[in-house]
Amino acid sequence: MSTIVDVTGIEELRRHSGWCIALGLALVVLGIVALGASVVTTLASVILFGWVLLVGGVMQIVQGFRMRRWGGFLRHLLNGLLGLVVGLLLLGRPAAGALSLTLLMAAFFMVGGLLRIAAVLTVRFPGRGWALLGGVVTFVLGLLIWSEWPVSALWVIGTFVGIDLLLEGWALVMLGTAARRATA
Repeated sequence: MSTIVDVTGIEELRRHSGWCIALGLALVVLGIVALGASVVTTLASVILFGWVLLVGGVMQIVQGFRMRRWGGFLRHLLNGLLGLVVGLLLLGRPAAGALSLTLLMAAFFMVGGLLRIAAVLTVRFPGRGWALLGGVVTFVLGLLIWSEWPVSALWVIGTFVGIDLLLEGWALVMLGTAARRATA
């Protein structure tokens, strides 16, 4: 079985394929750890998100005051205050934040799945069967999260982070391996 890699800069990729594989393996390990400790991963993700919102909010407020004569001052100020408040809420009550974010994820998946299904039913395009399958799976995932809420809030975010790390890591391992085998 031959491996074809059609990437600009294949020589660069081949030179660094070892790092690509090492990073991939590290992400696979992190993904497995995240899946094994999905509750801890969920809480850590919510806390990290809280800090991102808090720092971003403070930066927006500072930027707003630095440019207070500009017409967008109020937008910067309100955006910054929103980030600051939501960040503080997530940091102060990460479990409650996980509950809220999980419910939002369920709604996002259900609506997104329905929109994909509707697109497939209204527009003909190549490969639409895969899009239909993706829409159905996305909708069902949202439905499963919602039907198990609030218990799902304990594990959903951490599990999804773990799966993402695992898949991204494996993709990097495969990319690095294919780059090593590719001919110029």
